[in-house]
Amino acid sequence: MRMRGIPTTIEAARDRYRVRLAQRARRPLAAVAALLTGLVVAACGSANVPVTTGTYTGEGGVGAPYLEVGSLVYEVQISRALNPYSAEDSAYLEGVPASERELKPGEEWFGVFIKVWNETKSPHPDVGDITVSDTEGNVYHPITTESTNLYEYRPGVVEPKGEVPQPGSTAYYGPTGGALLLYKIKLESLNNRPLEINIPSPTDPQKVVAKAELDV
Repeated sequence: MRMRGIPTTIEAARDRYRVRLAQRARRPLAAVAALLTGLVVAACGSANVPVTTGTYTGEGGVGAPYLEVGSLVYEVQISRALNPYSAEDSAYLEGVPASERELKPGEEWFGVFIKVWNETKSPHPDVGDITVSDTEGNVYHPITTESTNLYEYRPGVVEPKGEVPQPGSTAYYGPTGGALLLYKIKLESLNNRPLEINIPSPTDPQKVVAKAELDV
C-alpha cells in the first residue's frame, strides 16, 4: 500500500472532519478514533487502481473516499438539505436565477460541498455537471448561480498543487470548507436512498467514471 499523493491535505482533512463532527452532534465522539484510522486507510490503495467508488455514509464518515478522476482528486465534505430561511443557507442560495427560485410542490434545495485537489505539476481542468441520483433513476443536475454566489463550485482549471475552493476564498473559509453544488431534488428521493454523487470523465462528459454514496 502507498499513501496517495495528497500532501498537506490529510491533516487538513482530519481537521475538517473534527469540525464536522462537532457541528453534527448526532455522531458520537467515540467515532473520532475510528474516523482517523479510516482516513489513513482511505488514502491508501493500489498504485495501479484509482479509487472511483465509496461511501460517505456511516458513523464518523469512516472510509470516506478520495475519488480519483483523471489527474484530480475529489472529496465530498458534506451533503444536506438547505433551508432558505436560515442565515447560513440563504448565502448558499444567493444568485439563483429568477427562473429557478421557486420550488415546485415536493421539491427541496439540496447542497453537496466538495473539494478538489491537483497534486501534479501541471494544470488540469476540473469537471462540470456533477450529478446526484437516487435508486429510482432520478438524476439531478447542478443549478448555475450568478457570480454573487461566493460558494458555488465553478468548473475551470486547477493549477499545479492547487485546490478548489481556492485558499483564502469565502468558500474555503466557510462552514463546510467546500465548494457548493446546488440542486433541486424531489422529496421522494430522500426515501429512495442512498443518493449518489456522479462525477463524469474530464474527456467524455457523458461518461460517469466515479461515484459515491452520500450521507443524508
